[in-house]
Amino acid sequence: MSKARNCKYKINEQIVYPSQGVGKITDIVEKEFRENKFLYYVIYLHFSDMTVLVPVDKADELGIRPIVSKQDAEKALQYITEQHTTAPTDWKLRYQMNLDLLKKGSIFDISTVVRSLYFRSKVKELPILERKLYEAALNLLQDEIACALGKPKEEIAAVIREKLSD
Repeated sequence: MSKARNCKYKINEQIVYPSQGVGKITDIVEKEFRENKFLYYVIYLHFSDMTVLVPVDKADELGIRPIVSKQDAEKALQYITEQHTTAPTDWKLRYQMNLDLLKKGSIFDISTVVRSLYFRSKVKELPILERKLYEAALNLLQDEIACALGKPKEEIAAVIREKLSD
């Protein structure tokens, strides 16, 4: 499709869809909606084993971005070991702050969520919603770093666990 050449991302490119995870653009299709034609990325999301359609012209607005460089993946791994700031004691406020960071979607925002919730869980057990948020952020972080470094997710998961427990 000639229009696909103007797209920011190409077929078979790995991307990050904030809050959803690492995905692969499997196709770029044109669909009609209210008598107008629009281009869509067809994205297969590995973690959820789900395929989604994202309007090409909304991809930036939704935070879709390329996988980080190896250098930034290494920095994110180092970042989770750095001193964390104290989070609000009100879990609802803390949850909203972390959810907002996760939605922003940078690998450093995701690292911040993992780091703060991990250390918070060492002080006091996390409420269910925060525990789910921690698991989601951890999965996102593991997936993207594994993809950026070309290593198995299990190996990256072990590295993250080791760095957090140091």
